[in-house]
Amino acid sequence: MGYLCYNYNDRVCASRKGRTVMKKFKTTGLCNPSKNYMVDITERLKQIKVMIDNGDYFTINRARQFGKTTTLAALERYLKDEYNVVRLDFQRIGDAGFKTEEAFVKSFSRAVLQKNSKINIPKSINDKLLDFINRSSGLAILDELFYCLIEWCSCSEKPIVLIIDEVDSASNNQVFLDFLAQLRLQYLDREDDEDNPAFQSVILAGVADIKHIKGNIRNDNDSKVNSPWNISADFNIDMSLSANGIKGMLDEYEADHNTGMNTKLIADSIYEHTSGYPFLVSRICQIIDEQLVPDKFDSLNKAWTKQGFNEAIKILLSEKNSLFQSLTGKLTNYPDLKRSIRSILMEGTTLSYSALQESISQMEMYGFIKNNHNTVAISNRIFETLLYNLFLSDEEIKSSAMFNEGTLAKNIFVEDGRLNMRLVIEHFIKTYTQIFGSLEDKFKEKDGREQFLLFLKPIINGTGNYYIEAQTRDQTRTDVVVDYLGQQDIIELKIWRGQKYNADGEQQLVGYLDHFGLNIGYMLTFNFNKNKEQGVKLVKIGDKTIYEGTV
Repeated sequence: MGYLCYNYNDRVCASRKGRTVMKKFKTTGLCNPSKNYMVDITERLKQIKVMIDNGDYFTINRARQFGKTTTLAALERYLKDEYNVVRLDFQRIGDAGFKTEEAFVKSFSRAVLQKNSKINIPKSINDKLLDFINRSSGLAILDELFYCLIEWCSCSEKPIVLIIDEVDSASNNQVFLDFLAQLRLQYLDREDDEDNPAFQSVILAGVADIKHIKGNIRNDNDSKVNSPWNISADFNIDMSLSANGIKGMLDEYEADHNTGMNTKLIADSIYEHTSGYPFLVSRICQIIDEQLVPDKFDSLNKAWTKQGFNEAIKILLSEKNSLFQSLTGKLTNYPDLKRSIRSILMEGTTLSYSALQESISQMEMYGFIKNNHNTVAISNRIFETLLYNLFLSDEEIKSSAMFNEGTLAKNIFVEDGRLNMRLVIEHFIKTYTQIFGSLEDKFKEKDGREQFLLFLKPIINGTGNYYIEAQTRDQTRTDVVVDYLGQQDIIELKIWRGQKYNADGEQQLVGYLDHFGLNIGYMLTFNFNKNKEQGVKLVKIGDKTIYEGTV
């Protein structure tokens, strides 16, 4: 079977030389079936194999820590009976290996020979690769390397599949472009005459989609710009983890630990927050398993609960892990990218999805966004909250009056360990009015959203979490969901647009309360009418109680 692994804890799985080996959740490097809990990705491997059986050359480009390398390792094992699989990593070659054609030929030859124990390279091919490595300066050339590879394809007992990971680490080098051009020519020769030997399939994996790389493909004295990888087949296989897949992983963990957890509840919660982003799935499980006992709970039984899950989310959002640092670093390096993301989140801007638009392509490549019914959406709830926290932590915003007022008043909103959201809304209305006065026509819904979050953030900081319900984030309505010590509150933020619109909002909120199993909800309306009644009133709808605040 094929599995995608994420680092899980304390399972007896094998015994080596008298040592007991315990299974763990893992968030770094490759997973080992004898050491790690894993998500079954057999169906994914079957789908990829169909492309390989068809002879496709293609790229697998996904954001950082999306399970690419682990998938490729599992694919290598999955294909080994039917194919001769050569799996390389271009990061191992390093920058020096791409400086000149000779350096690349020698580095590539070494990388292939290091795989000899797995792929049984014929002696004639082995000798030629060794000859390339030992040649004098300037005598190792790319053309000869490819004649050697073509010969290998011709004499190999099994069709050869070439897999190269971290391929975009070399994409700025002319030698790499020439390498792609040679692969392209080999593919075209095979398509022209199927008797021409070539790799059965070539898979190039990385963050950037090198299918769109353009460089100088030299042809004698003529130089023209071309795409060296326009032969690439589309790779549309979903590499995110499903809720059922996460549940299967937790079922295995539960069979070993007997925590009594509701694996479906925890799996669904993880998926709702991560949309199946592999690193995030893994990291949440790892935190629950390794960090909550004994600091937060006295046993794993209590840690693997919804309350433990909320604690793990809080820890995750506060840490500086490699994925978060990579994402926030991109925003620092690309100010236009930051402005686009901020516009989507803070202003409710709706962007039509277009893979041809550079800014959208860039946001998707780095993992910030996804295509949600041809509309740009932030990839998952964790990223949304992380980005909200980032934008609300800018020095200019943190020095705002609303943030300061929320900080000064935070202690009055907690009663017997519970957050009094009605009191929060009452104080927000008073504070907002004191600072900004009457609402004006230039006011936008995003202004109210930003100010409310600025007021709320220091109140729950360090104890609670919040996120924005993505389905309601637009210019007219936003639902904020707050988790505070196991207590959940839903606050709908909106602009007053008449009684009917208000009644519709109440019914929508009732639906969300039903979804979350709650009986009490909150509305915060920004109303421009001069004769409005400012403050908080109680409204009963069936068995639901709604506190409606008006600014």
